[in-house]
Amino acid sequence: MSQLPIEGVIPELLSGVRDDNQLILKAAPGAGKSTYFPLQLVKQNVVTGKVIMLEPRRLAARNIACYLANQLGEPVGQRIGYRVRGESKVSSQTQLEIVTEGVLTRMIQSDPELNGIDLVIFDEFHERSIHADTALAFCLEIQEALRDDLKLVVMSATLDQQALCRLLPEARYVESQGRSYPVEHRYLPAKANQSIEDLLTQQIKYLMSNEPGSLLAFLPGVAAIKRVEEKLSDFADDIEVCPLYGQLSFSQQQKAIQPADEGKRKIVLATNIAETSLTIEGIRLVVDSGLERIAKFDLKSGVTRLEQGRIARSSAEQRAGRAGRTEPGICVRLYSGNQLQQQPHVPAAEILHSDLASLALELIQWGAQDVADLKWLDLPPQSALNQAHALLRSLKLIDKKSQLTSAGKLAIQLGVEPRMAAMLAFAQTKQMAAAACCVVALLENPERNQIDFSHCVHRFVAKRHSKQAMVMQRAQQLAKKLACSIECQTLDSSDVALLLAVAFPDRVAQMRHQQAGRFRLANGHGAQLADDEVLASSAYLVVIDLMRSQAESSRIFSVIELDIAHLESVYGELFSLDERVDWDESKGRLIAEEQKRLGELVVEKKALPEPSKEKMTQALLNFVRRKGLSVLQWSAQSEDTLQRLRCAAEWLPEKPWPNLAEQGLLDALELWLEPYLSGVHSVKGLAKVDLNAALMAYVGWPLNQEIDQWLPVSYQLPTGTKKKIRYQQGQEPMLSVRMQEVFGEHTSPQIALGRKTVVLELLSPAQRPLQVTRDLASFWAGAYKEVQKEMKGRYPKHVWPDDPANHIATTKTKRHFNQ
Repeated sequence: MSQLPIEGVIPELLSGVRDDNQLILKAAPGAGKSTYFPLQLVKQNVVTGKVIMLEPRRLAARNIACYLANQLGEPVGQRIGYRVRGESKVSSQTQLEIVTEGVLTRMIQSDPELNGIDLVIFDEFHERSIHADTALAFCLEIQEALRDDLKLVVMSATLDQQALCRLLPEARYVESQGRSYPVEHRYLPAKANQSIEDLLTQQIKYLMSNEPGSLLAFLPGVAAIKRVEEKLSDFADDIEVCPLYGQLSFSQQQKAIQPADEGKRKIVLATNIAETSLTIEGIRLVVDSGLERIAKFDLKSGVTRLEQGRIARSSAEQRAGRAGRTEPGICVRLYSGNQLQQQPHVPAAEILHSDLASLALELIQWGAQDVADLKWLDLPPQSALNQAHALLRSLKLIDKKSQLTSAGKLAIQLGVEPRMAAMLAFAQTKQMAAAACCVVALLENPERNQIDFSHCVHRFVAKRHSKQAMVMQRAQQLAKKLACSIECQTLDSSDVALLLAVAFPDRVAQMRHQQAGRFRLANGHGAQLADDEVLASSAYLVVIDLMRSQAESSRIFSVIELDIAHLESVYGELFSLDERVDWDESKGRLIAEEQKRLGELVVEKKALPEPSKEKMTQALLNFVRRKGLSVLQWSAQSEDTLQRLRCAAEWLPEKPWPNLAEQGLLDALELWLEPYLSGVHSVKGLAKVDLNAALMAYVGWPLNQEIDQWLPVSYQLPTGTKKKIRYQQGQEPMLSVRMQEVFGEHTSPQIALGRKTVVLELLSPAQRPLQVTRDLASFWAGAYKEVQKEMKGRYPKHVWPDDPANHIATTKTKRHFNQ
């Protein structure tokens, strides 16, 4: 580990840890920040307590721990240990513990003072995972309120140092440069109609034929990796092609990372898992697609959408840095330099575009009443937190006061996702805990390309699951915490579907009427299966995994068939009985029925006797709400009134106007329309409703009186004629008037408490538009001359004075003036 760039700043780093409570380290790729620095902390006993280092990826956590333990000549678990979900190698001797995912958050929640821990290191902080952001926010509060001796180090190769320095204004800042090995950058954007995978394959073959060393290629996802791997199957035996992504087993990942055998070279096809904290031996060639796939949470549908996009400049820098770790290298970028410069410097934080249900649960457990009370680089969006609270309530993990229920406390204790916790808590009450442990383990270790989840269950029961050992180990860990024993052979698909419905109540799906493969979810959104899928004609499903696509419906990736009657018999609380009265357009009459519902799904319905007048009225309101305001009989007067009221609300916003937008009126039908439905018993009868009176009554006194002063219906001209003022939301008020009737006027009328000048559309004697102005004085002094010249010839009998500003307004012709 000699000759690492980090060695040049090690004295400053170690003194910073000894003397300061906060330290920011920026070190280029390959500097040794993740290895040499923490090793020196251990060797020199810089702190007396334990050091915890947070790594964003499990692969990096394991490899760094193994590497550092090897440097000390010890097995992992002595002075150097690691802890990831489902796996732990630590002991009472462990001084440096490398943890990942939510492990640090669990440690903090179970012991807020972090007793025995003196230093927490946040490695690769630029990746901005929710776990890292949350753990840092908690640690900063611990420092401030509980442990002023706790030390924090934040480090990365490409962090936003200005933002981080604002968050940690008292932190010591240390920067280390990377290796001096030069990397040659080549830019090769794809041509028109050329796929990025074809171009990448072509470049890999070219480089492996013309350059020494092994190659690392960055692709956006697993599917792309597999397609390119297939295209590279014709290489000679001395070149090995290795995929590298998160879902591979540890041994498969190690195969990609280890140096190639003697006399052989390697091609590693990786996702962005290989951007940081890993040195893949022998790599001196990098081919960068410039693409990545990011999961973004859709607040409207509650579904995550996987989007492919271009990487940030910092990620491009990280990827290129892989080529210069051990010797001079080459990085071929399959995009232009201009495209790279148009990208943001750093990627958006995960906390800004993710499902925040787990975070919301953590914050409640932490006791953070207001998320803004904690220190964040990026404040979690309130809209996403609100939705997260709604989901937690539906899962019965929190109550109406947003306090943890017993199931919520179990979620914190087990450290599982909220949906999984809801399932486990329910299962405990129904003597199904063992089955639930197996289902959670299966969900956490999914098999690829398996749509019907029951097939995974059957393989697990038969001990033929592709990840049998991992699933069994995880299930047993959960079972131990719940004090139950695993009995795989008793795992029944109907029970599994029931448990999954508890975890995903919003994703219980009902097949649309006679549309195989098309489903409606309990949350009201659409989802679909391919028509040739066996489950496409199922009446009910539980959708486990789906992804929002460009289409309106989401594509289903994992699902299980559901017996809806079995679900109701075991978990009837999910269902509700509602009386619904609505207008049936096909029958032309009101229909009253009792509906058994699961969320937005009507599971069963039963006809009811003739509805009461109140129910009839409600049905008509439902009809209007469903079809929109256009089904009402709008007269010219009522349309004008609505526009005038909307303009008043826009121009005089300080007045207490109700919401007059389309959706606002639909939401408030009971307030303004219902009082005028007396005696209306059919859709046809809606034509009798006086909408003008209804709107003015809705606005209420005194606004419905004052509006006639602020925004009058008409304006009286000097000639005594009244002309209607035209109001249109988003436009200026307008008055159309014959030019002769405003002779002698110097200014346009003003309305809305003087805030709006009425635009005058000046007309010819034949009511044809001549000029539009809001400044009469300027018009008389300027453009009028041209109008006068033309109008004298066309309308010689009418008055066209040379000084219109001082002429009397008139509706008469010259003959009346000559008498």
